[in-house]
Amino acid sequence: MTKKFFTLAAVALFAVSISSCREKTAGEKAGDAIEDVADDVEDAVD
Repeated sequence: MTKKFFTLAAVALFAVSISSCREKTAGEKAGDAIEDVADDVEDAVD
């Protein structure tokens, strides 16, 4: 049981580290910018 947990945790950590190292596409950058603006507008309304 413990060995499976540690193996799963190691695989998950590896997957996260691989995906965080890649460059963002233009679409992803635009999506992030839109989300940031939406958050700023929501904060201004509050």
